[in-house]
Amino acid sequence: MLIGLREALDYAEQNNWGIAAINTPTLELLLGTLKVAERYNVPMVVQHAQVHEPVNAIEDIGPVMVELARRSSAPIVVHVDHGETYEYVERGFAVGFNSAMFDGSRLPYDENVAQTRAVVELATGRGFGVEGELGIMPGREDGVESSGTADETLYTHPEDAAAFVRATGVTALACSFGTVHGLYKAEPKINYELIGRLREAGGVPVVMHGGSGLSCEEYRASIDQGVRKINYYTYADKAALEAARALLTEKPGTYVFSDLTVVAQAAIEKDIDALARCLYRVA
Repeated sequence: MLIGLREALDYAEQNNWGIAAINTPTLELLLGTLKVAERYNVPMVVQHAQVHEPVNAIEDIGPVMVELARRSSAPIVVHVDHGETYEYVERGFAVGFNSAMFDGSRLPYDENVAQTRAVVELATGRGFGVEGELGIMPGREDGVESSGTADETLYTHPEDAAAFVRATGVTALACSFGTVHGLYKAEPKINYELIGRLREAGGVPVVMHGGSGLSCEEYRASIDQGVRKINYYTYADKAALEAARALLTEKPGTYVFSDLTVVAQAAIEKDIDALARCLYRVA
């Protein structure tokens, strides 16, 4: 069933959870995510990032995401992730998405505020929540161009977070505090104390981007400080690739692509299951 971003975040706040927010540009990622959400009957976010347009356009994969979310027995948000323009968010809403993240983090502060506020006004008219972003994380949501390390000079400042939330009216705020998009090439160094200060100063739930590749202890320590939504993609997609490679090594005579999709989806489901057991503290 479809639920809104605010409702999902309320679940997280009440239960001290981090909501798993999975980028699902392929059917294998989408089905694997929904199966895990249904297994534990927990809220999740399925999302499509603008950088994944070369994989599948939002007009193609989006209606599938919306319909399967509606049919799901688990509570699901369908979310535009890292919308880089107002127009892209509109495209997501046009195909049935009920939540959005506008990413103006690399814009000058005043421009980020203005464009994020415009998206908030667009979403509010439809009763949707909006996630904004302040502070810069290395890499991209598709795992490309990641340095694997975070630069502390780019971390979000609590006083800036407070001002940004007041000026934009966002429902949740993605912040920079030590995670990176893509693969980690060095041990992550998350500033947990900063997460707590950002949550208190901003007054809205904190979103972790670059959530792939952390330990369960790192996730839970971040959740305890106020992270309520955790974006995840790279390591689930990587698990799918590794499963496909293993099948081709074991059975080099494989001659149809669909055999690869079966093992890929199973690997994705296993990876996201481990994430869910940590974020929702389920057995």
